[in-house]
Order: sequence, then C-alpha cells, then structure tokens
Amino acid sequence: MNDTTELPRPHAEKLEEFTGKVLGDIGGAFAVLLSYIGDQTSVYRTLRDHGPATSDELAEAAGVDERYLREWLSAQAAGGYVTYHPAEERFSLTPEQATVLAQEGHPACLQGLFQQVVAQFTTHEEAVDVLRTGAGRPWSQHHGCCFTGTDRFFRPGYVANLVSSWLPALDGVVEKLERGARVADVGCGHGSSTVLLAQAFPASVVHGYDFHGPSIEAALEKASDGGVADNTRFETAEVKRITERDYDLVCMFDALHDLGDPVGAATHIRDCLAPDGTFLLVEPLAGDRLADNTHLLGQIYYSASTLICTPASRAQDVGLALGAQAGEKRLSEVLHQAGFTRVRRAAETETNMVLEARP
Repeated sequence: MNDTTELPRPHAEKLEEFTGKVLGDIGGAFAVLLSYIGDQTSVYRTLRDHGPATSDELAEAAGVDERYLREWLSAQAAGGYVTYHPAEERFSLTPEQATVLAQEGHPACLQGLFQQVVAQFTTHEEAVDVLRTGAGRPWSQHHGCCFTGTDRFFRPGYVANLVSSWLPALDGVVEKLERGARVADVGCGHGSSTVLLAQAFPASVVHGYDFHGPSIEAALEKASDGGVADNTRFETAEVKRITERDYDLVCMFDALHDLGDPVGAATHIRDCLAPDGTFLLVEPLAGDRLADNTHLLGQIYYSASTLICTPASRAQDVGLALGAQAGEKRLSEVLHQAGFTRVRRAAETETNMVLEARP
C-alpha cells in the first residue's frame, strides 16, 4: 500500500545526495553481516596468513564452500573490505584491512562491534516491541553475540589504557595497588578488566561482580586462563546487593548508564569504599548536549543505547534511562547525588571518559 501523505517537493540534488548516503549505509549493513561471517569462519585470518589467494585456494585453506566464498569475496571486494587483483584473479588483505578485520585484540579491530550489531538484528522483533510499548528489556534477553561482542569490543581499549594511563591519572591509587589493595570491578561482564587488574597488581585482590550469571561463568574461565585465579573472586550480584566493604578502589567500566538506578548504585558503591577509597567510573565519551554528539561516534553510541542500554535500564527498578551519551555534567550530577563530594575527569580517550570520584 502506497503512503498517500503529500510532501513538499524534494530538492533533486539533495534527494540524490541523501539517497546515496542511505544506500551506502545499506551496503555497510550487509558488510557488517558478511564480515561477522568472515570472522566466525576464520576466512579473514586464513587470508591474512595465506597471502594473496584465489577463491579455490582460500576455500581449501579455510575449509569452506568455494562457490559461496567466491560470492562473499566479490561482495567484500566491491565494498573495499578485501583487495581484488584482477590480473591474477586473487584476493588479499592490506595491512589495514587485516588489522581491522582479523587482528584480535588490536584496538582498531572491530569484530566485537560487528558482533554486537549482528546480535541486534537477530532479535529485531524485540527491539520493535520495546519502542512501541516502552517496556524494558533485560540484558539477559539479548542474543549471546551481544555479550561476547561487548567484551571483544571494549577489551582492547582496557588493555591499551587501564594500567598505563587511567589508573596513573588517579590520585595515589597505583601505589595502593602495588602494595596490595582491595578492588571491586562492578559490572565486570566477562571479566576482561578484572583479569587485567589482577595481572598488573598481583599483591591486590580483585572482586568481579555482575548480575548476569553466564557472564560470571565466562569471567571465572578467563581468570583461570589468565593465571589470576588466586587473586580474583567473582560473584553474581546486583550492585546494591554487594555486601563486602572497605574497598580501596571500585571500578565500573561502561556500565553505570545501563543501570535502572544509577544514583542508588553509586550511593551503595560509596558505602562500600574505605574512607580514603576511590571510585573509578569509565563511561562512553559524550558532550553534554545532543548538538555536541551529532557525529559518527555519537550515532553509534546513541544507536547502541536505543537497542541495549536504555531498555536495560527500563527493565530495572527506578528505570532512570540515563543513556550511553549522558555527558560529564549529567554523570557528575549522579555522583554528587550519591554523596561523592569530589568528582573530576581524570583522563579520556577517543571513545571514553574517565571520572574519579571520592567520598
């Protein structure tokens, strides 16, 4: 059925320009799905290690069907995700393509973000229902790719920044950790940040908390694999149900905005701190106004917030729906309402801000 709504006549050049942008986004949407498939079938890694290859050679090396692979490679070449050499009918990855698509753990590798996006398409019917009804959507109701993708996306940034720059930016915290401190990693997910802290400061004990049981199971395995089972502890618990006290450092990475009651959670965290303890809050980088965030990074964060973060908050008590682009001013208000008297931005990266809060 055609929409009979009458619109003002569009400007021909502007219509062509906007249509071209949207078609580019559609091509990108297909590229994200195909790139996820290339990751899960190890085709990217095989092509990276093999070097220039025909579709026959790559199919044999990767153990996939050649005809489907030929079509996949054609789409990837058309989109600029792989490089095609017409004279030899071979495909390859440039160092840049290989880094973004196949170099697990590199800060520029985006496979974790691809996986998050695919998870949302997988459960699109729930997303439509949430927007229509205003209902909440618990974190636990997302596809498993969302949990794994979140860990894969954020971990490289933690590896690159947590020990080398974020912690040194806090007043006196590194010295405490080196001597041996009590640390809580709240909303630890799969435990990547917990393990990094425990590895860097073996004299300290790091407690990882998350309300998602399967994530805690994954964190326990990661801690064992990382050789820090002796100085890590994990517990499935909501923030306000944490019973331990006198933590020298409490960390929360990219999670406060997901909570239904961030003020109540931050208040409880303050109560869990030692008198001279520190709350390290890492949140997505954002300006204080929508007008400050109308760029590509803002689009990505607002999109994830629409599908994941805001519905997760709505599914919990209070349901404040802070959103993933709250900005420093709003976050500082939350922390001050929670009873923290000293709040400052201690560091930032291209994607995150780091706030230090003290009682």
